[in-house]
Amino acid sequence: MSDIEEQIRQIFEGYKTAVFEKNVEAFLALYDENIHLFDMWEKWSYNGKDAWREMVSNWFGSLGDEKVVVDFDSLTVTATNEIAVVHTFVTYKAVASNGNELRSMNNRLTAALKKSNGTWKIFHEHSSAPLDGNTLKATLQRQ
Repeated sequence: MSDIEEQIRQIFEGYKTAVFEKNVEAFLALYDENIHLFDMWEKWSYNGKDAWREMVSNWFGSLGDEKVVVDFDSLTVTATNEIAVVHTFVTYKAVASNGNELRSMNNRLTAALKKSNGTWKIFHEHSSAPLDGNTLKATLQRQ
């Protein structure tokens, strides 16, 4: 594994930790000021860190005592010295304060990162789930 790939993988370890701790600032620190996101929830896109901050704050705030465990499967990094692209399958698992799993969902995630002033930041992210062709409902469990 190259040094660059290891640096990028550490960004996603930080993602997992920040979500589990519901740490808005640590989560947002992974993103560029001009982040552009195509997220699965509520809006077609989020433009800029302030818009993303609002969404993330609402998400973490809605969890109450629950925690969210994030797992990345088949995380693949393609990178140069300045730009990286990641694609992965993600599981978000809500757990109660006693550690019991409450619910989970899967989705697909693609992220583009750039190195600026020596630090990697996510500048574009796209999450999605396939739609059932008959019902047009998202399939939130990977099959």
